[in-house]
Amino acid sequence: MSAQINAVGHTKRVFSGIKPSGGLTLGNYLGAIKRFVDTQDSGVETVYCVVDLHAITVWQDPAALRYATRELVAAYVASGLNSDKSILFNQSQVPAHAELGWLFNCVARMGWMNRMTQFKDKAGKNAEKVSLGLYAYPSLMAADILLYHATHVPVGDDQKQHVELTRDIAQKFNNDFKVEGFFPLPEPVIEGPATRVMNLRDATKKMSKSGDSDMERINMTDDAEMIAKKFKKARTDPDGIPSEVKGLDGRPEARNLVDIYAALSEQSVDAVVAEYAGAGWGVFKPALADLAVAKLAPISTEMARLMQAPDELDRILGQGAERAAAIANPILAKAYDIVGFVRSR
Repeated sequence: MSAQINAVGHTKRVFSGIKPSGGLTLGNYLGAIKRFVDTQDSGVETVYCVVDLHAITVWQDPAALRYATRELVAAYVASGLNSDKSILFNQSQVPAHAELGWLFNCVARMGWMNRMTQFKDKAGKNAEKVSLGLYAYPSLMAADILLYHATHVPVGDDQKQHVELTRDIAQKFNNDFKVEGFFPLPEPVIEGPATRVMNLRDATKKMSKSGDSDMERINMTDDAEMIAKKFKKARTDPDGIPSEVKGLDGRPEARNLVDIYAALSEQSVDAVVAEYAGAGWGVFKPALADLAVAKLAPISTEMARLMQAPDELDRILGQGAERAAAIANPILAKAYDIVGFVRSR
């Protein structure tokens, strides 16, 4: 696919980012990183960020944050992201993110922020004790996207609301300052099986690094033996693989494992069900384990190598930040001019 132009004249550009909170799982890989890699080779400009400014909306140990930042870029590279094809960088090395974020704090409305369900989920009953950054971070997320005039944002279902808010902020800025089309209205991209990977022991819950048992998740740092063990011990139900996809309805554990197989094998769920129709879990789970080991073990091995070469990772982040800033800074400067700031240096 060659670079495309959308309706308001913006070159098609993809932006997305992951927070360096440590403990990357299969959910991060299938829900985000693998999709980043696939998009990288589509001929569209791709910008992928380690959103470390978002990480500090809750307390982070500085040493742990540095480690998690490098681990995430190691996962990017080990999974197939190429720093020559995609711009890979960490957010804090491009100050324009925070600067445009402030402009958007002044554009976004309190009512919009109050509707953000993720803040309610994360803050819970302690909303008055969390940081202002956690409350306001959706406007920084909007800045992350719009700073690059990104037109498409690969996200999971749980982030779709933030892209909708980004569109609202872009539209209000354009309307308030009578600059129609200056900021594009980005589209969320939610596609493919296993964009939301569930817990291997309770598939009514999302796979998470913070779960009670390590057996309920596949870590991106797990070796081949551990990956196979976890899939073979994953919870299932008495019935095997149905002959039609609708036979997975109401069977969250079965659906989760079939979705994971489909995503790793780059097939549709229908194709997987057709291939394994009537098979029991004693057949399917070992096949899934073998597939997962083949796909994931080389990634964990390469991640381990890269983590022993922090200078290499820092070089990738630094060069990516320079490329990101070359796009971001002129857009920020134009936004400053539009707002009416005097800039005499």
